[in-house]
Amino acid sequence: MTRRASALRTLLATGAALVSLAAATAPSAQADPEPTAPKEFVALRSVDPTIIQEMRYTTAHNFVGERIDGYRQPLCILTRPAAKALRQAQRQLLRLGYSLKVYDCYRPQRAVDHFVEWAKDLDDEAMKKEFYPHVDKSRLFEDGYIAEKSGHSRGSTVDLTVVKLPAHPTRPYVPGEPLVACHAPASERFPDNSVDMGTGYDCFDTLSHTEDPRIQGEQRANRHLLKSTLSGLGFVNLAEEWWHFTYKPELFPDTYFDFPVARRSVAGH
Repeated sequence: MTRRASALRTLLATGAALVSLAAATAPSAQADPEPTAPKEFVALRSVDPTIIQEMRYTTAHNFVGERIDGYRQPLCILTRPAAKALRQAQRQLLRLGYSLKVYDCYRPQRAVDHFVEWAKDLDDEAMKKEFYPHVDKSRLFEDGYIAEKSGHSRGSTVDLTVVKLPAHPTRPYVPGEPLVACHAPASERFPDNSVDMGTGYDCFDTLSHTEDPRIQGEQRANRHLLKSTLSGLGFVNLAEEWWHFTYKPELFPDTYFDFPVARRSVAGH
């Protein structure tokens, strides 16, 4: 080998070594791993598997009309004290021939952001006829139906109802099917195995106010059954939504989490 060839070979080897070293020491191009839940969060099924779960935001049957960002799996996640309190409520209701059913539990901030972006698009009213038939979409923020932060993101708030046992499964929603107003009689609106609460879940209407005087008879009694059961165990009802309850005291009263709704978020808890 000539002296020039030997020098060239040495130079190439040195260059290759420098490239390898740079690759080894360069910052990783991979995205940061997604956040997981603090150890104080649990999957509700691990605390009480008898509570029915119908997680609406993993489906298209909601006021947006599509699966909501951050809902990877149909799973109820809550702080452990809230989940344990629901277990106590379930035991009381089971003795009366009822079961709790949850529609939504912990809600990641990215889901709230999805709601906000949808609300700003005034042309998208695909689900108006069912979920907000009497509310102008331009007023959703002003009237308090949509906000940039949600107590659900703190982990101790749950949307739920009561089901008479034995529970019959709710049929799947078919995107594009005819919509019926959420405040229509129970026999006309989208079928739900819940007892009749006077409106469907997520009904943007004053009839959803827990103590609205127009709600009487069996519907009022059903609302009071849910509220009295939960209130005795530390839950506080949001007056504007018969389905919305927050367990007090909250473990994270000032923190809005953004880990996805997925089993991996609470693995090992």
